[in-house]
Amino acid sequence: MAGHGYESGRLNLPFVGIATFGKRPYVADWQRIEADVAILGAPFDFGTQYRPGARFGPRAVREASTLFSFGHAGAYDHEDDRTYLGPEIRIVDIGDADIVHTDTEASHASIETGVRAILEAGALPVVIGGDHSINIPCLRSFDGASGAGGPIHILQIDAHLDFVDERHGVRNGHGNPMRRAAELPFVTGLTQLGIRNVSSTAKEGYAAAREMGSDILSVRQVRALGTEGVLARIPKGARLYVTIDIDGFCPSIAPGTGTPSHGGFVYYEVLEILQGVARGHEIVGVDLVEVAPDYDATGSTAILAAQLLLNFLGFIFDARKG
Repeated sequence: MAGHGYESGRLNLPFVGIATFGKRPYVADWQRIEADVAILGAPFDFGTQYRPGARFGPRAVREASTLFSFGHAGAYDHEDDRTYLGPEIRIVDIGDADIVHTDTEASHASIETGVRAILEAGALPVVIGGDHSINIPCLRSFDGASGAGGPIHILQIDAHLDFVDERHGVRNGHGNPMRRAAELPFVTGLTQLGIRNVSSTAKEGYAAAREMGSDILSVRQVRALGTEGVLARIPKGARLYVTIDIDGFCPSIAPGTGTPSHGGFVYYEVLEILQGVARGHEIVGVDLVEVAPDYDATGSTAILAAQLLLNFLGFIFDARKG
């Protein structure tokens, strides 16, 4: 390397090495998590009602995240004049929760174990799905037993309301998570953004959601309000758990998902909302779900997911510093 103008050590370009999230260190022992952020994969997609494939979401998003991992000292954003995610922010990847094929209860329990381990370590859990049902065990982990108790508000980016109570005995599929969330005693309400077109939730589900504390806005309603108008509707000072279904975005930019719905958000609409909530609220947990990479030969859906998560983490920790 010497004599070629390189810094000492390996260049370690994005296409080299093991594809952990952001090429951050891998921690196999969940009892020894020492970090500010811990990434957990939840490759479970047995809750899908249409196209499967989100079980490969964590692997695809990790692979895509290497694009943004050139080994520089953080990521400088000239618009914000900020360097995000500098070396002082400790991010680790703890691998995947174990999944038992066709067994929702066992698989969800494994995901819950992973999130509880992250919370017990005092780190921010960031969970990559998997279908949206993985949000159910994620939120159960915030009951206080892991030292992460207290009221939380849910911010959901999604095409679908996901507020089905029960369908043919199914209560924990990917159409149910926001209903299960609203039932939790520590969830104070939900802000559900991007909900549009024909939904898997019936009219009665929308009424139930509003009765249980939901504020529901379509993409067009979000655009009419603008970023500041949307942020003003989220309870001031609330501790936020953010759940992002990639189908909240328009399939013209995110086709790699099981239930695409046209008319979705474009990148900056969501990014600006996330930047706003990071500045105004404590973010206690994040999940990003429903990336099904086999439906997108370009890989752009997974790149969108990775880029969104890395930017959001940058905003969260920049706000904590400030």
